[in-house]
Amino acid sequence: MDTLSDPQLHRYLIGSLFILAGILHFMKPTFFMRIMPEYLPWHRSLVLISGFFEIAGGIGLMIPSVQIYAACGLTLLLLAVFPANIEMFQKYYRKKGFTPYVWALLFRLPLQFMLIWWVYWAGLMK
Repeated sequence: MDTLSDPQLHRYLIGSLFILAGILHFMKPTFFMRIMPEYLPWHRSLVLISGFFEIAGGIGLMIPSVQIYAACGLTLLLLAVFPANIEMFQKYYRKKGFTPYVWALLFRLPLQFMLIWWVYWAGLMK
């Protein structure tokens, strides 16, 4: 099997990305709080909770006995935080219009679904 198409390698790659992202939730919570939709309560608590689950899911992808559960959990988490990605785009668009950064935020929205696919593929393939 080609190394790049090895799901085990991808479990470690994407797992590491989630662990890093989760750590950033604890190191820079105000960044994540700013992009949260206003209608959600307890911004700081939700940022920390999502960071915890990103770390747990990233570690879980690397453990064969729980990788399927971790992939399902991370998929649900990615769907749950999608409104924050939309909110981030809308906030920056209202402030600055279409700058290169705002375009990047717009193109990031469909990438969320590619990330979901990557988690699914890496976590559920043998």
